[in-house]
Amino acid sequence: VQLQASGGGLVQAGGSLRLSCKASGHTFSSYAMGWFRQAPGKEREIAAAISSGGGSTYYADSVKGRFTISRDNAKNTLYLQMNSLKPEDTAVYYCAARNYWSDYEVRRGAGFGSWGQGTLVTVSS
Repeated sequence: VQLQASGGGLVQAGGSLRLSCKASGHTFSSYAMGWFRQAPGKEREIAAAISSGGGSTYYADSVKGRFTISRDNAKNTLYLQMNSLKPEDTAVYYCAARNYWSDYEVRRGAGFGSWGQGTLVTVSS
């Protein structure tokens, strides 16, 4: 599956953004999906993930209660609604796919591939 993320931009602290990740191919609905982010000078980390049917989700503690991951399998699209943004949310955000859901591996950001090109989110204070 090929992935393309979009929706990033510059926003003030407290604002909102909605990221989208469009998938090509006919198997999007069979993949668990995740949103990762990489801040300048830091390692890439998983922010949120969702199972293939949407029944299971995972959020990193740093985004829990502020971000919402969702997907529309009919549109081959993954979303990340980001509210109450903070300067520390500034990062390049990537979407990625995983063949199956595993609580243990998803929370560690393991086993994801087919990385999209990333979209930059900048939150000003």
